[in-house]
Amino acid sequence: MGNLLYYAIVFLVVALVAAALGFGGVAGTAMEGARLLFWVALVLFVVSAVVGLVRRP
Repeated sequence: MGNLLYYAIVFLVVALVAAALGFGGVAGTAMEGARLLFWVALVLFVVSAVVGLVRRP
């Protein structure tokens, strides 16, 4: 799951740099990728936390 957050941060940095340089389309696409990866990581974290609590003896 750490890799998903790493790539979300990378996409966010790419989006910020692209926006600063005036590449709106690239910035928008990178931002959507970062947002998607963040939400996927968050959902996987919640699922793993719930499964961990359920499997706890």
